[in-house]
Amino acid sequence: MLRRSLLATGLGAGLAAGLAPRPARAQPEPVDVLLVLAVDVSRSIDEDEARLQREGYRAAVSDPRVVEVIRRGMIGAIGLAYVEWAGFEYQRVVIPWTRIANQRDADLWAETLAEAPRASLSWTSISGAIDFSRQVLRDAPFEGTRRVIDVSGDGVNNSGRPAELARDEAVAEGIVINGLPIVNDRPTFGRMPPVPLDRYFEQNVIGGPGAFLIVAEDFDAFGTAVRRKLLREIA
Repeated sequence: MLRRSLLATGLGAGLAAGLAPRPARAQPEPVDVLLVLAVDVSRSIDEDEARLQREGYRAAVSDPRVVEVIRRGMIGAIGLAYVEWAGFEYQRVVIPWTRIANQRDADLWAETLAEAPRASLSWTSISGAIDFSRQVLRDAPFEGTRRVIDVSGDGVNNSGRPAELARDEAVAEGIVINGLPIVNDRPTFGRMPPVPLDRYFEQNVIGGPGAFLIVAEDFDAFGTAVRRKLLREIA
């Protein structure tokens, strides 16, 4: 009898525990857009060009005009992740998701990028960059009204699966891919691309509602192109 009573008590306690209200999960912080900056670091980009590329992103994100556009959004903040990529086997998050809502946030982000180490590897896998960036978006700690991947690079896809396949899968998930082709007059691995790089990006890389590309005529013009692109993406 005592054993039956104890069993009933334990069962009742277990049911009570199962029915007890669980603490609600914290809602992710909202942002106007989740933006992955996916940046080419393949060997076709030398040290000087890599420096100009990073300086372009630092200057653009911390530009007061860009910060003002961020602040004017419905929420007044964006989520930003910075990814570097090369061949099929190499992609990495350099700066993880950061919520940028004011000038201080933007300046700190720019300082972080200045201090981050840089690697360079062979080949160019735009498809790998897109696939990796899709996973980065899935892991975002913020809730964005839009999801955008911003691909910049100076060459066509020559590693991994075709770029357009990765592009189409991302677009099917509601992601917009914009492009920033860097028109470099140096051939990649001694060969010129089969089509002009801006046309390649237009046909094989960008996609989704309102997708666009802005061409950087060379690495010196990169910073201006990045700023124009950010202003348009955020607005």
